[in-house]
Amino acid sequence: METQRKPIMALTYGDAAGIGPELVAQVLQLDEIRSLAHWVLIGDERVFQQGAELAGVTLNYRRIDSIEQASHQEHELPLIDLQNVNLDDFQKGTLSPEAGLASGKTLEYTLQLVKGNHLEGVVYAPLNKEAMFRGGLHFEDDIHFLGDLLGVKDGFGEINVMEKLWVFRVTSHIPLRKVSDLITKESVGQRIRFAHETLTAAGFHQPRIVVAALNPHAGEGGLFGMEEIDEIIPAVQDAQAQGINAVGPYPADTIFLRLPKDPFDCLLSMYHDQAQTGMKLMGFNKGVTVSGGLPVVLATPAHGTAFDIAGKGVADPGAMAHAMKLAVRLVLGKQISVANE
Repeated sequence: METQRKPIMALTYGDAAGIGPELVAQVLQLDEIRSLAHWVLIGDERVFQQGAELAGVTLNYRRIDSIEQASHQEHELPLIDLQNVNLDDFQKGTLSPEAGLASGKTLEYTLQLVKGNHLEGVVYAPLNKEAMFRGGLHFEDDIHFLGDLLGVKDGFGEINVMEKLWVFRVTSHIPLRKVSDLITKESVGQRIRFAHETLTAAGFHQPRIVVAALNPHAGEGGLFGMEEIDEIIPAVQDAQAQGINAVGPYPADTIFLRLPKDPFDCLLSMYHDQAQTGMKLMGFNKGVTVSGGLPVVLATPAHGTAFDIAGKGVADPGAMAHAMKLAVRLVLGKQISVANE
């Protein structure tokens, strides 16, 4: 039986003031996760140690000064200590510009290693957008920050994966009052094509895409808004004419009730909370966010930094484990399912 190749993957703890360091320490105790790849820890050694202490586990690693020193032998866990944030600079469970800046600088360093062909993928624990912004990293959100670091200006986006369901969005991190202005035939059509191309690249054959409506009851024939008639339906029809297996729009308040019964691979939502609310109710500790349209696999848990429980040693590493599994499968070019096997 052929042994599966183990890719070289980076693992970072995200925002040091959040639950990320605990999650990393916990998930590395799981042999089935640790054995998936040759993991390289990148960040501040003191934060990794603090995370292990809070999680009540021992983190055995070998400190190295550069990626060239990593031997990638079985059971080795190299750690590159960036020494970029002091424990005295932040308080666990509290928003910290220092921790936010360090999380961004850690990813910047990590992506430089990706550009140098030293890493095949990156998994990072939750970031905090406000902390990064206050720390001086002025980007719309983390996906645009990552895109900028990789020199990609457009054609990429954030994707949420919940077991076998992939969730895309037409709009993302913007005020709700701006959403309707950005729902156009062009924007919806572009996202349908993006979803189709991303899923095809991930190994799906003719992925089945269901599109959510924007307005109550899918607009009720124009009584509650014209976006469905003027923008969304024409975009779906154009996609179908191009051979894309897309249907909709379906009313958003019942679309998640259809998903267990209807064989869809992908949901395209119109705005952030329309998708996130339903997805997180399906399983908060299973959701994973991946970055589509970028030249490297990037994955993170779909939840946030959870400042309210950070430092208490009670964080659930489930989504972090799923993120690591999904990232490895994407790197290896396999069709994705993060369902328990």
